[in-house]
Formats: sequence, C-alpha cells, structure tokens
Amino acid sequence: MAEVASLCAWARESLPDFVAAVSSIRATPVTGDAGFRHYYRLDTAPSLIAVIAPPERENNPAFVVKGRALRHAGVHVPAVHAVDYERGFMLLEDLGDQLFLPLLGADSQALLYGAAERTLYAIQRVPPDPEIFPAYDERLLLDEMALFSDWFVEGLLGLRLDGAERQLLADSFAILLDSALAQPQVVVHRDYHSRNLLWMAGGEVGVVDFQDAVIGPFTYDLVSLLKDCYIRWPASQVRARALDFLRRAWPAVGAGQVVDDDQLLAWFDLMGLQRHIKVLGIFARLWLRDGKARYLDDLPLVLRYTLEVTQHYTEFAQLNQWLGDRLLPAVETQPWYRPW
Repeated sequence: MAEVASLCAWARESLPDFVAAVSSIRATPVTGDAGFRHYYRLDTAPSLIAVIAPPERENNPAFVVKGRALRHAGVHVPAVHAVDYERGFMLLEDLGDQLFLPLLGADSQALLYGAAERTLYAIQRVPPDPEIFPAYDERLLLDEMALFSDWFVEGLLGLRLDGAERQLLADSFAILLDSALAQPQVVVHRDYHSRNLLWMAGGEVGVVDFQDAVIGPFTYDLVSLLKDCYIRWPASQVRARALDFLRRAWPAVGAGQVVDDDQLLAWFDLMGLQRHIKVLGIFARLWLRDGKARYLDDLPLVLRYTLEVTQHYTEFAQLNQWLGDRLLPAVETQPWYRPW
C-alpha cells in the first residue's frame, strides 16, 4: 500500500532522538478503533505507533491538544513525537497491546478497575478549558440519541416510526437530557472502557481514543467503564462500585452541594441509558455505513443494559413497554440476536 510506504518513509525521517536511526522501517497493522484512523506498530527500538488519520475525517489538532492537556494532568496517553497535519500522519509513543478486556476476570476485576478509577479521577481533575474541550451540550446529547432512531430502529431493524412513537422517544430523550445537564460537568473521555485502556508495566493505565473528549456529566466515563458494552458484571457489583466512586468523587465536583445516594445512582443509570441508546445507533451505523460487522455481536448486551434501566424507573414505563412490544420482536429476527 503506497500510503503505508509513505508513512514509513516519513516516520524514518521524523524519529525522536531516543530512537535508534534505521535505514528502513517495517509497519505491522494494529487493531484500531471505530473511527477512520489506521494504526501501525513500527519495528524501531523502542517500537513506536504510526497513524494514518485522514484529515478530512479526523480532527488531528484536537487529538494533539487534548492529549497534551491529559498528559499534563498525569494521565498516560501516548506522547506525540511528530505530526504531519496535511497528510494526517502521526508518530506516537507505543503503550503496548495489553488491553484491559482480555485480562478482566473475577480475580483481576478489583485490581484493574481500581487502577482505571484512579486514572478517571485524574481525568476529572483536568482543567475544563473550553478552548480545548467543547461542551457536551444539549445539541450534542440529542444528536447522539437521534442515532438510535435513524440507524438502529429504521436503518438496521427496518421499522418506520409514526408520530406518536417519535414523540415518545423525544419525551424520553428530554428526561435523559435534563439528567445529564443537571450533573456537575467535568472533562469526559467519552469512550472510557476496556478496549481503550491498557495495562502497562508497574500497574500504570494507558489511555487511548480520547480525541472526542468534552466537558460533560461526571458520571459519563464511570458508566462507560462499569456498564461496558463489551463485558458485563452483576448489577449489584456495578452499583456498589459506582456508588463508592461517586461518593468519593463528589466532594471535588459538587461545589458544596449535598446529594443522596439515590440521586447519584439515578444520574449514573440515566447517563448509562443515554449512552447505550446512542451506542445502539453507532454500532448499527458502523455496520450499515462502514461495513464493520463485529460490533453487531455486542448489540444484545447494549440492549440488555437499556432495558434494565427502562424497567427500573417509572418515568420510562411507556418507553419500556414500547421497547418490548415494538422493538424486541424485530430484534429477535436479526441474525446477530442472542437471548441474554
């Protein structure tokens, strides 16, 4: 591939001083994220990660600036050694390839989540500079939830929503919006889960895929971590762990306000519902638009998270009934469906 050859030639000319000079570089593809970036591990000493991030698709200046802010706060995101903004090439620190997901189990859960939560505290202490991190505002939150209707319900399931159904969704989304905006606002990674966290030497946590970070609700990253779209834990464990974190985090974000445990958990649950409604749309779009089929296998778990919240909160009783009566029969005909 000519572009990879160009990337390697550029990387050889852009090596930082601590990397031994080489006459040629070989690049091995690395599994990437859900975006349009392509990652390659270079056979330098030490190894580096080279990235092709098409500038017409990816906001590379935001990646660099947000990464600098996170690193300054003690979050171990990859150092940026070189950038060619015009071509969309980047040369990054290699954090390794030991993702959290394959390591997670009953015996390792406490250690890994403890480290991830300490890192999350550091992220929430990053100064919320609006020049660096845009607001997770009403428009963005609603646009995300609209993906559910457009890509999951109509696009993937082939259902056509009538006016009453659209109004039901709009009313439900308004409740979720109010809950999100009522929370303390902090820097939010926005995709903080087991496929974007790496276990590094000495128990340090590496954090990747942070380029969409915003200023938003303080429960968002926690629910991404504990109600992970790729792995599930018993609800009782999730709620206990969530409440412990939220109680400890509250003094730093609560501005002297007093909140009870029920409010903290309601914010957590409703934030999860907003996120999972969005993710249903995103995973459907990744298949329908981008041809990435592997995310379809994760839809049943995301649906389960969604229903667990709508079943628990009376304000979503109508939405829950609609999901059961209208959506689930169509879901159960899908080739990716499996009962939970």
